[in-house]
Amino acid sequence: MRRQKIGSTDAGITELGFGASVIGNLYRVTPAHEAQAAVEAAWQAGIRYFDTAPHYGLGLTERRLGAALREHPRDSYVVSSKVGRLLVPNERPRGTDNEGFAVPDDLRRQWDFSRDGVLRSIDDTLARTGFDRLDIVYLHDPDDHWRQAAEEAMPALAELRDQGVIGAIGAGMNQSAMLARFLRETPADVVMLAGRYTLLDQSALDDVLPAAQECGKSVVAVGVFNSGLLSREWPAEGMTYDYQEAPPAMVSRARAIAEVCAAHGTTLPAAAIAFPFTHPSTINVTLGMRTADQVVRNVALRRQRIPDGLWSELRARDLIRSDVPAVDGPGRSARCR
Repeated sequence: MRRQKIGSTDAGITELGFGASVIGNLYRVTPAHEAQAAVEAAWQAGIRYFDTAPHYGLGLTERRLGAALREHPRDSYVVSSKVGRLLVPNERPRGTDNEGFAVPDDLRRQWDFSRDGVLRSIDDTLARTGFDRLDIVYLHDPDDHWRQAAEEAMPALAELRDQGVIGAIGAGMNQSAMLARFLRETPADVVMLAGRYTLLDQSALDDVLPAAQECGKSVVAVGVFNSGLLSREWPAEGMTYDYQEAPPAMVSRARAIAEVCAAHGTTLPAAAIAFPFTHPSTINVTLGMRTADQVVRNVALRRQRIPDGLWSELRARDLIRSDVPAVDGPGRSARCR
């Protein structure tokens, strides 16, 4: 599988990544053997980029990913994790986590983007995974913590990167405006952009994608199915869009895009995976994959040929924005850190 370099760093990742959140029992229990099989299927398919975080399953995802990759040479794959949520003992457990993961709530999340919090979080992740290092570290959802994240956390990560301890640094969020600020105003190399450059939402064209292109930095796209609506060939009522039931107008729009995809000999989910790569700053799409079958399906979707005329027709029909790029644009700007 093709590798792409992250910005001006020496780090590189495969164009498809394994998002490990779901093997941390996101929404429902995933048996350990299924999680192991999913990671191994990703490996067999050539995926060498794996993303995790303390938030996912209160550390369960990190433990499972570390165990699944332990048999492979450490230099043969890239792992990213995140900082900003420390896991601390829960003084008032009620039995089950209340943030979407089917795990005991003996731990709780504590926001901390301080330098000490960053260093502690990385050490804790290394202990849970058993890895000797992390290749990429993102600030995780710093929406309400810009000052501390930009002035304390990011400089701490930059110091570790400059010392060679980490290969690349960045931030991951569900919004694009603040990610653009991280690219322009901090030493971030890469951002993880969730759901804001998809077949149904191209708002990242207003901020983070131009910032990445001008600064010569990189974008990892996640949430490309917008939490479900783009995941099937024919969208149906009751499917989710951004983690809520999709409005009828959005379902109709997704169906119209699906019809154009079918006319071009491809499918809606295949186009959804391919779409973020229409922008030259996107180097990777990372997908949450719970089972080996899901891995096989998603890899096959990525390998489908997407006809060049598909994007042109979607533009012409006003189903995607007219400024979705067709060719590479300008490079680095002096306005960036």
